[in-house]
Order: sequence, then structure tokens, then C-alpha cells
Amino acid sequence: MPQPKIDEKKCTNCGTCVEVCPMGVFEKGEKTAKVAKPSECIGCRACEVQCPEEAIKVED
Repeated sequence: MPQPKIDEKKCTNCGTCVEVCPMGVFEKGEKTAKVAKPSECIGCRACEVQCPEEAIKVED
């Protein structure tokens, strides 16, 4: 089961992951994005590829 992880030191809360995730896994938080629905992740890695800060890794 794929597990998206956000490096909070790199994340700038830009919202790209929220916009590109087809499953709505992410949401914007106060300072960084959050993995709101990890069980919904389908492992497409759109978030990982599109994140401008390279703050997201999807682990298998």
C-alpha cells in the first residue's frame, strides 16, 4: 500500500499536491501540507513529481 510522506522542513504549503492529487489525499495545513487521507493514495506519484520543493516521497 503506497504511503505518501511530506518532509515538513522542505514543504512551503504551496498547495500543488492538493491540486494534482486525483484522490484528494492532501490538504493545506497552517504551515505545511498534510496527508489527510493516506488510505486513499493509489501510488500515482503525481504529488511527488509535481512538488516544486521535492518535499513528498511516496513509499511502497
